[in-house]
Amino acid sequence: MAEATIVKPDLDFVKGVIAAGGESLKKCYQCATCSVVCNVTPDQNPFPRKEMIWAQWGLKDKFKGNPDVWLCQQCNDCTAYCPRGAKPAEVLGAIRKQTIQQYSAPAFLAGLVNNKTFMPVLFLIPAIILLITGGFSIPEGDIVFSNFFPIHTIQFVFTPALLFGLAVGVMGVMKFWKDMKQAAGVTSGDLKGSIIATAKDVISHGKFKDCGVSKDRFLSHFLVFYSFVALAIATGFGVLYIDIFHVMSPFSLFGKGWIVKLFGLAGAAGLLLGVSLMVMNRFKNAAKVGIGSYFDWLLITIIAVVMASGILAYLTRLAGIAGLAYPIYFIHLVFVFSLFVYLPYSKLAHLFYRGTAMCFAKYSGRDKTIDN
Repeated sequence: MAEATIVKPDLDFVKGVIAAGGESLKKCYQCATCSVVCNVTPDQNPFPRKEMIWAQWGLKDKFKGNPDVWLCQQCNDCTAYCPRGAKPAEVLGAIRKQTIQQYSAPAFLAGLVNNKTFMPVLFLIPAIILLITGGFSIPEGDIVFSNFFPIHTIQFVFTPALLFGLAVGVMGVMKFWKDMKQAAGVTSGDLKGSIIATAKDVISHGKFKDCGVSKDRFLSHFLVFYSFVALAIATGFGVLYIDIFHVMSPFSLFGKGWIVKLFGLAGAAGLLLGVSLMVMNRFKNAAKVGIGSYFDWLLITIIAVVMASGILAYLTRLAGIAGLAYPIYFIHLVFVFSLFVYLPYSKLAHLFYRGTAMCFAKYSGRDKTIDN
């Protein structure tokens, strides 16, 4: 006779999932429609049906080292076709938030970022840091942002912020990888091939094309992703030319500065279009899949403010309106700092965890799409 299994639900975990945007969790009655309509779930041991019942029962340990939560692209096909309105995609999004909090340290920062009550504090902290390190006095004469906030001071403040965000993300990924190997009982695999295949998926954003209801998310995510790539290239060349070779003015449009402006303007335009499409898509599909949680909108807001303030700072500088240009530039710096330092705690952390889960699926042999 088989031994009885004792279920020990973690009610705090259930409450956390519901509070994080999975308030429809209890509507699920396990019909499996979600797993049937999902175009990205594997045929063997598919999601999100099993994740829904684990979450309902508060089986928190089941999610330790579970890559499926991150393999979900939140296409929302499952939510659109759910006969009970249980919104599995939103529930998995809430569980991902719990996962980020589990693997990110220090814990108080994860709690701060994910609690809307403390949203003003999120931006007050970087504002105070920037005021202490750079001050806030509007210089006279031509508008030169480096006179307002020196470039070397920016490097002193922003480089550690970015390195901190990356370090926390990498440490979380290492814990996540270890837990996935332990949970799946996997000891070896083609790591190099898995990384290469995952990189191809990320670069192409091909998984988004498998989505049905929200397939238009492909273009918006594609634009935002490559806009950040373009802005990173612009920043890299800016550091190279301005700080290392000292061969150009940081605001010159022609000469050696053209490449900085080219990637900078392309990145800004791409962000403007990409973020606009993200917001429009959310409202367009709201009736079917919901409008999203605070966790979703926090990241969209940060990216939108970074984009808008960057463009407005540039335009007001060209127009010679110092009284607007410098304050807007300060706001831009505050939100860029927030983007960096809160990287491993916000929804942007899916860059770490989703990529790692995709890689593990290939590494473990569950995903058979590795190119040999």
